Amino acid sequence: MTSAADPRPRLRRPSWAGRNYSLLTAAAFVTNLGSHGALIAAAFAVLEAGGDGGDVGLVAAARTLPLVLFLLIGGAIADRLPRHRVMVAANALNCASQAAFAALVLTGEPRLWQMMLLTALGGTGQAFFSPAAEGMLMSSVRGEQAGRAFAVFRMAMQGAGVGGAALGGAMVAVIGPGWVLAADAAAFAVAGSLRAFLDVGHIPARGQGGGLLADLREGWQEFSGRPWLWGIVLQFSIANAVVGAADAVYGPLVARDHLGGPGPWGLALGFFGAGTVAGALLMTRWKPRRLLFVGTLCVFPLALPSAALAVPVPVALLCTVMFLTGVTLEVFGVSWMTALHQEIPEDKLSRVSAYDWFGSVALVPLAMALAGPSESFFGRTASLWGCSVLVVVVTAAVLCVPEVRDLTRRTKPVAGHPAVTDPARSAAKPSPTPAAAPSDEG
Repeated sequence: MTSAADPRPRLRRPSWAGRNYSLLTAAAFVTNLGSHGALIAAAFAVLEAGGDGGDVGLVAAARTLPLVLFLLIGGAIADRLPRHRVMVAANALNCASQAAFAALVLTGEPRLWQMMLLTALGGTGQAFFSPAAEGMLMSSVRGEQAGRAFAVFRMAMQGAGVGGAALGGAMVAVIGPGWVLAADAAAFAVAGSLRAFLDVGHIPARGQGGGLLADLREGWQEFSGRPWLWGIVLQFSIANAVVGAADAVYGPLVARDHLGGPGPWGLALGFFGAGTVAGALLMTRWKPRRLLFVGTLCVFPLALPSAALAVPVPVALLCTVMFLTGVTLEVFGVSWMTALHQEIPEDKLSRVSAYDWFGSVALVPLAMALAGPSESFFGRTASLWGCSVLVVVVTAAVLCVPEVRDLTRRTKPVAGHPAVTDPARSAAKPSPTPAAAPSDEG
């Protein structure tokens, strides 16, 4: 027992790691732990029910289609309503849909349309959750601490992916996909409960606007007026589509045919998660001045996993490739979030985030649905090589945008910028903290 006069220093949280930060870090950890395992479980649930690669792609596309349809509405609502309430409601929908999916898998042979419907409900929840979560994050971090705060939060969040992917793959192999889906439903319930206690008092109340369409128009003007913003979103609309198809459809098939089943594939995804943790750790110290130029260079390795699956390489080499890809992609992720935070006004954060998400996932349903036919027509190997080539081409193209090459990190907060916390408010409340990240599925 230590006395009151104990001279030993006590551990103190950083100024940006307040109550909200602790709640949201815990919630993101829980949901990512469950969702990384559930992604593997859903694919193998389809295969165990007698489906093929095309069916896996259809179920994956069913999640992304409503995400595309509802994202813009979700962004407008998140800039009008308290963002934590939108997040909790979305978590409740995700919990219910995953619980029903688990029950179908555990009690019988689920039909393809049933799995697609429940997966679509999960995508709807994410459509409302993601803009609210990103807006909450951006509005809760001080300008001068933004990069480090985003990196630390993402490190904790991505750390859950390490255990979630490896544990999920092992659980699918041992006890089947149904129980993994049930665990994901429980994770959403816990995360929603934590997010219900968030304090949004530091966010200024928004005045009456001109309606939903006017809000969407304002968000579009903010988005389309920044070439670096729409250029990178266009880049990722293609990159996310082809990489998503490779990971969600071809990855499990390659694992089944050449790597030994779900366990090795889950291990490879776990190494990717470990790479993102290492990348986030790197970004707590490294602050590149040319944010988007350095970040975009680090997107090129995203072409490597598809190439490794095309060969296919041994499990050990695949894990190495996934780890390196995770490191470099996280450098981009932190740089991108820092750029958004310093450039976008607070009252438009969720709407701009919605356009960001919309562009980034708009082509994913099409890519998922076409993954099976592409394999039949071109062959799996050629399809995977095509994914790699497209990533390289679009990444090289976005470097032609001058703003991507030239946008620099601000070393001091800009007076009056809405994304920078007002000092008077900071003195009255605990230091604002990050709330979510783009890769957090809710």
